Amino acid sequence: MPRLALLLTTVIWGATFPATKAALEQITPLSFLLLRFFIGTLLVLAWLAASRRRLHYDRAVLKASALTTVFLFLGYLLQTVGLEYTTASNSAFLTALYVIFVPLLLMRIDRRVVLATVIAVVGLWLLIKPSAALNVGDLMTLGCALAFAGHIICLERYTRQVDAPSLLVWQMVAMTLLFLPAPWLEGVPAGSFAPTTVLLIGLGVTGVLATLAFAVQMWAQQLVPAQQVALLFASEPAYAAWLSWYFLGEMLDPQGWIGSALILLAVVIGAFGG
Repeated sequence: MPRLALLLTTVIWGATFPATKAALEQITPLSFLLLRFFIGTLLVLAWLAASRRRLHYDRAVLKASALTTVFLFLGYLLQTVGLEYTTASNSAFLTALYVIFVPLLLMRIDRRVVLATVIAVVGLWLLIKPSAALNVGDLMTLGCALAFAGHIICLERYTRQVDAPSLLVWQMVAMTLLFLPAPWLEGVPAGSFAPTTVLLIGLGVTGVLATLAFAVQMWAQQLVPAQQVALLFASEPAYAAWLSWYFLGEMLDPQGWIGSALILLAVVIGAFGG
C-alpha cells in the first residue's frame, strides 16, 4: 500500500512540470516557489487545526526539520538556478540521478537494486535525451540531485524518530520563509502576481496537490526503504512527459515512449519485485 501510494503521488510530482512551465510564462521561478510553499504552509496549518493535532516543537523535531529543509531548499534552488544555464532536458535527467545517489550514499546495493537502477538510467536517457556536454548549470543540477537524495534519506530516518506531521509543517514554514525575499531579489512587477487561470492552476497543482503528495511521502517513508522511494520517484519524468504530451501538445517520439516504459519496468523490478 505505501509503495502504491508513492507511485500515485509521483503522478502529481510529474504534473507539476507542465503546470509550473505554463505558470513561469507569467511569474519568475523563485517568486512562484514562494507562492507555492506559502499555499502549502496554509494548507498544512489548516489541516493541523482541523484535526486538532498537536504541533511539536521540541529540539528533536526542530533539528530534524532544519536538516531536511536545508536539503529541500538546496534542491529547489540549485535546480532553478541551474535551469538558467542548461536545458530543461539536461535538468530533468540530472535531477533524476538521485535514483543512483540514494543507494550509493546508504551503501544499500544488491543485484536487484543495481539492475533496476541501470534500467531506470537508460530509460531516463532515452526519454529525456540530454546533451553530453556539461556546463555550470549541469553541475548545479547534479548538486540538486544530491540534495534531493539527502532529503529522501533524511525523511527515512526522521519520520521514524519524530512526529511526522510536525516535521512536515516546520519544513513548509521554513521553505516559505527562505523564499520570502524572492520577489525583491528578482524585481518582480506586481502584475506578475495577477490571479490568472494559468497561475491559479499552477498553484493548485504545486501548492495544493503537491503538498498533499509530500504529506503522503512522509507517511510512506516510515515504511518504505529510501532506495525504493528513489526508484519510485524515478517515474516522475515519465509522467511529466506524458502529461506534457497530453496537455501541452509536446512531442513524445518512439524513443521517448520506450524510455518511459523502461523507467516503469525499473520501478516494478526495484520497488515492487522480490
